[in-house]
Amino acid sequence: MALTMSYVAGPTTPAVREMTFGDLLRQAAESAPDRLALIAGVPDPAQRRQWTYAQFYREAERTARALLTRFRKGERIAVWAQNLPEWVMLEFGAGMAGVVLVTVNPAFRANEVQYVLKQSRAAGIFVVNNFRGNPMLETVQAVKQNCPELREVICFDDWDSFIAAGDDENIELPPVSPDDPVMIQYTSGTTGFPKGALLRHRGLLNNGADTADRMGVDPGDVFIVTMPLFHTGGCVCCVLGAVSKAVTQVLIEAFDPALVLEMIGTYRGNAMLGVPTMLIAMLEHPNFPSTDLSHIKAICSGGSTVPAPLVRRLEEKLGAPFTIVFGQTECSPVAAQTRTDDSVEDKAGTIGLPLPNMETKIIDPNTGETVPVGTIGEFCTRGYHVMLGYFEMPEATAAAIDKDGWLHTGDLCAMDERGFCTVEGRLKDMIIRGGENIYPRELEELLFKHPKVGEVAVIGVPHERWGEEVAAFVRPAPGASIDKEELIDYMRTALAPHKTPKHWFIVDAFPLTGSGKIQKFKLREAWTKGEMIAI
Repeated sequence: MALTMSYVAGPTTPAVREMTFGDLLRQAAESAPDRLALIAGVPDPAQRRQWTYAQFYREAERTARALLTRFRKGERIAVWAQNLPEWVMLEFGAGMAGVVLVTVNPAFRANEVQYVLKQSRAAGIFVVNNFRGNPMLETVQAVKQNCPELREVICFDDWDSFIAAGDDENIELPPVSPDDPVMIQYTSGTTGFPKGALLRHRGLLNNGADTADRMGVDPGDVFIVTMPLFHTGGCVCCVLGAVSKAVTQVLIEAFDPALVLEMIGTYRGNAMLGVPTMLIAMLEHPNFPSTDLSHIKAICSGGSTVPAPLVRRLEEKLGAPFTIVFGQTECSPVAAQTRTDDSVEDKAGTIGLPLPNMETKIIDPNTGETVPVGTIGEFCTRGYHVMLGYFEMPEATAAAIDKDGWLHTGDLCAMDERGFCTVEGRLKDMIIRGGENIYPRELEELLFKHPKVGEVAVIGVPHERWGEEVAAFVRPAPGASIDKEELIDYMRTALAPHKTPKHWFIVDAFPLTGSGKIQKFKLREAWTKGEMIAI
């Protein structure tokens, strides 16, 4: 039946899994104890440690017991590291111990990590000595005096001595409920300072499993994990999704297109998830044509706008069905996803339908009323996946989740008569020029189709007369030279004149969040400070 109003519910099967992280890993270990569960995907083959599911479960239990020698159920511990197997052990061990894991971006500097440690009131932090020139252990020791509740600093170099305490099998693991908090994930910061989304076992576990289902991942597959673990794309969509299917995870320590391509070929990778910037880097890498990609059967992307031409290129080049996830940290993180058997047009142009056991509606941001289909409004979602709230930020929580349980995402979307949604941008990104609403997504999609454009971001910049004007930031495709007049003529053939960017800038790279989203507020700040040179 065709919809007339912008509301749709996801399927009711499978039912919501009333499980914890420990339950999920135990189930996998019982179903496939001897299957490889985890491979450390580092460049040196001699350093590629690996664990079966039986070994993985034992190590997670040891981690939980070791944690309980230092922390109490309900306390918060931070993890500040790149993609290490021990990070994954800590994810499941903390879940089994009833401890809340606070994830920290390895790119953070002193003031950022201090903010996270203080705001989360972390009792401990697990940290690497350094990574990519960032002296992380030294930084923690420097800010510790400003974090009064931080009593334990544990370096991953000392992991073996830490986990040895977990050999005492007399340490009892506490009862843990699917409704218990298990993680605090700080929002990516595309619009400024982050807030800590408090997330529960039920939301994260089901979200990872349902995402893997819709991707087309099967038991025994090989999942190449490229997403950073500190982000829900890594520790939920990849790790929890993989364990829900008892697949083999190849954990890439830090994204490098050559390394990812090598892992796909070496381990006959079947599935991967990557944000558009990662997938573009792989397509543009000189090793791409010679890599054996024949085993790939599931590719998923999301986290930011996925241009339609990129979807078509990936399906053509990889010969595998593509799915797109859509959501945000606050919804564990996926609220909608396309299916592998959706039409090319739907996979390229929409974000699909809600996952099981969740609802979607599009509302007028001013009135809160559900809008008719085809009308642009704010994307709202409700179900098991909605966060408990922002940690110790009741006002921000009340602004995000209404009294009926709907999470107001701030995303601008339109729903068609089937319930499929298209993304038009962010409420905060919408450009209002002379009273006309301009949606950056439309312009970015068009520009990305141009063969000379590698990546693009469109923002609004202040203007005395019009309120805002349109500015385009372009990274040229490899070997291409950008001609502004050529791009203006190209835009004018498809769009109304007022939508054509007034300001054009060339960039070598974009400022990104750790999860690969372009930080438009940083582009705006750089423009305001006069740091950008127009072409």
